[in-house]
Amino acid sequence: MIGGTSEPGAACVVIGAEGGIGAALVRALRAQGPTVALSRRSEPPIDLLDESSIAAAAAAIAGLGLDLRLVIDATGFLHGDGFSPERSLRQIDPAHMARSFAINAIGPALLMKFFLPLLPKRGRSVFSTLSARVGSIGDNSLGGWYSYRAAKAALNQLVHTAAIELRRSHPQAICVAIHPGTVATGLSAPFAKAGLELQTADQAASRILAVLGGLGPEQTGGFLDHHGNTLAW
Repeated sequence: MIGGTSEPGAACVVIGAEGGIGAALVRALRAQGPTVALSRRSEPPIDLLDESSIAAAAAAIAGLGLDLRLVIDATGFLHGDGFSPERSLRQIDPAHMARSFAINAIGPALLMKFFLPLLPKRGRSVFSTLSARVGSIGDNSLGGWYSYRAAKAALNQLVHTAAIELRRSHPQAICVAIHPGTVATGLSAPFAKAGLELQTADQAASRILAVLGGLGPEQTGGFLDHHGNTLAW
């Protein structure tokens, strides 16, 4: 069963397959059925900063003739390359903000542009991208992290909007953003706080797949956490 789809031969794609959560998702899904792992080092390679690579990767997947029922975008950027989350307005850096939007919002939008059309028009299918609770405007009571918060809020809007369009041609397809929780990976572990549940990548992958497997078409366009709870926009 792939992402809750029991159709024989159903396949899935994981984008960002070399990251902690992405690699765990690939391990879990390959135990269930055909799974294609895409990253900057895969063949074909895929780079969220290069639209042509996304188009080429989607074309290569289409050429495989798979019954594609699940696409998971497990990419994301929080810190690195000299950038870290801002604590105040004084620390806003245009280059940091542009990179955050490029990877956390524009990149996933391009993934939806090229991969959503690959989903079958009949039957259940799922596209999911990793968002973050800190992208919730309604849940923001601490401030800070301007670039990451804003980019993830933009991602949530992009997912919701794409889901509306997708429903017109793929009535049983599901397009959602999911918050994976705090995971012991290079992206989020450095910012884990006392009292927060810290999961392993394998635990996070298992929870994500359980949530995706339980979704129905009526939940498309949603923003959920790794327990399946709906999060505020």
